[in-house]
Amino acid sequence: MARLADYFIVVGYDHEKTGPAEGLGKIIQRFPQKDWEDTPFPQGIELFCQPGGWQLSKERKQPTFFVVVLTDIDSERHYCSCLTFYEAEINLQGTKETEGEEESGLIAPAEVFAPKSLVLVSRLDYPEIFRACLGLIYTVYVDSLNVSLEALIANLCSCLVPASGGSQKLFSLGAGDRQLIQTPLHDSLPVTGTSVALLFQQLGIQNVLSLFCAVLTENKVLFHSASFQRLSDACRALESLMFPLKYSYPYIPILPAQLLEVLSSPTPFIIGVHSVFRNDIHELLDVIIADLDGGTIKIPECIHLSQLPEPLLHQTQMALSLVLHPDLETADYAFPPPRTALSHTKMLDKEVRAIFLRLFAQLFQGYRSCLQLIRIHAEPVIHFHKAAFLGQRGLIENDFLTKVLNGMAFAGFVSERGPPFRACDLFDELVAFEVERIKADEGNPPKMIKHVRELAEQLFKNHGCNVLLLRKIPSCWNLFREGEPSW
Repeated sequence: MARLADYFIVVGYDHEKTGPAEGLGKIIQRFPQKDWEDTPFPQGIELFCQPGGWQLSKERKQPTFFVVVLTDIDSERHYCSCLTFYEAEINLQGTKETEGEEESGLIAPAEVFAPKSLVLVSRLDYPEIFRACLGLIYTVYVDSLNVSLEALIANLCSCLVPASGGSQKLFSLGAGDRQLIQTPLHDSLPVTGTSVALLFQQLGIQNVLSLFCAVLTENKVLFHSASFQRLSDACRALESLMFPLKYSYPYIPILPAQLLEVLSSPTPFIIGVHSVFRNDIHELLDVIIADLDGGTIKIPECIHLSQLPEPLLHQTQMALSLVLHPDLETADYAFPPPRTALSHTKMLDKEVRAIFLRLFAQLFQGYRSCLQLIRIHAEPVIHFHKAAFLGQRGLIENDFLTKVLNGMAFAGFVSERGPPFRACDLFDELVAFEVERIKADEGNPPKMIKHVRELAEQLFKNHGCNVLLLRKIPSCWNLFREGEPSW
């Protein structure tokens, strides 16, 4: 069992301190007050919940929500869900009277709005549940409902949920809500929501395949967008396409303005920054930059980007086209068949991931025959015979696969999936039993699509179902109010 949320934090504008060009944030409240022994309190959270900097506003802005990912010294990720809203404050300096009025020499106070962030920190990646919880807490606070905020937060931080296995957990914050969490069947399978489908909509097939090859061959990838949540979704999607490999380099979906120097790091990374900094990032010479809003990527001349070997590249492009553009095959028909409803976005997301699962099954087929067990005790030490593997495939001189096998992600893959006694998931079953079927289906699009949808169903079932039901509160997301009280 794991805590649903480790910390609840309220971060506000610090009127006593100012940075060189803007304000600073400070932690106003946190619960619990003492650190958990197994989960240290996240340092620097003030920077991440306002990645563009702490700034006062002349008008009340709409509340926003996004998820920040922090990685601790033990490489454990902490998901920080941030709901930010604006509260009215009095600017004592004020402004002089408006034009047309008689100047009296007095300075009238002006109303300004200061940002405030409600943050949930968790080791679990349940963005929709945390969005609902923060929205509920915010609604109770804004509407001054007869519900104890302290009780809501205590119920949230004391809730325990199973880590994986498909178990269901029903809990309530105590405001007439009923929330259902269903854990993933396998914690090794990424949970993506609709982020993968969204990434392909934003950048297109060829650009996403280029980014996919870039991260597998340990290049630096940088996203920029005017939306913080789109940055989180894009980084999540790109990393999930690497499954069964795990990304082992810096992963920062939302990089604060004060930490832009991280982009000069010599190590590979996946990072997202706000588009307001696009003039600064275009000076980077060794970084592949993806513009999520414009739908383009920029590959510097100094980077030689290795591509998937043929015929896998062509097969993957064709499969993605059939899934993302199902009417492509009949577009030239004089009498096209009636249009059918497109797949639900979440299922489309899983169909795209299923194509990449099939791709990796073909890339790594027969990898277990090239494993050499060097030591059994105290822990198994396994060596992968790269030359033998490439020789079996006839790809000894293939630049792409050689880089992948030499990378840290594949080394982690061998250490986790090499031992004979290990937990198996969908990928292991695919490699063991389905590779021949995948090869046979390549010349038959209907059979290929059928297999893709079978895999997509399994990925969809793995996600579980997270639901929020409200009984006493009519609307959890009535988030924009005038005259909100101070926290």
